[in-house]
Amino acid sequence: MNYCSHCGSAELSFEIPQGDNRSRFICKNCETIHYSNPKIVAGCLPVWENKVLLAKRSISPRYGFWNIPSGYLENGETVEEGAIREVWEEAQAEVNALQLKTIYSLPHINQVYIHFIGNLKNGVFGVGEESLAVQLFSEEDIPWKELAFTSSVFTLENYFADLHTGYQKVHLGKFDSPLYF
Repeated sequence: MNYCSHCGSAELSFEIPQGDNRSRFICKNCETIHYSNPKIVAGCLPVWENKVLLAKRSISPRYGFWNIPSGYLENGETVEEGAIREVWEEAQAEVNALQLKTIYSLPHINQVYIHFIGNLKNGVFGVGEESLAVQLFSEEDIPWKELAFTSSVFTLENYFADLHTGYQKVHLGKFDSPLYF
């Protein structure tokens, strides 16, 4: 951080504020403490007739790889609203009956993924601006080696495992190796 976003001063220190336990940027001019917190990524795995809808990314990172429709939560949105919006933006699809499926932390890149499962309304979908293709996959046809992110792998593996047991539950996961997406 080079400048205070509150007053514009370049007089910043990086230290532990009184009453805190982590170093933060502090403006020496206006005394504003600047907190840097993880980004929330909201997504939803649309389901239709025992198949799941994935989108092939048309943007970086991981251009050309398949992903559960997901993206950064916007200010003023609930997590559910963000997940629904991302499905529309990437797959021109609507979902309902959202159920929380996974919470997946990536501490090394300061992200937390929150994935839902949702019913794909009427089986209708299309290719959104951020996608090269959108397709329904049965479990045996999932392009596992072409999945963009470990968060999608984690959600898909747990969704299908729960489907086989007949008991859907919420799964918590973490990946903290900077060597692999």
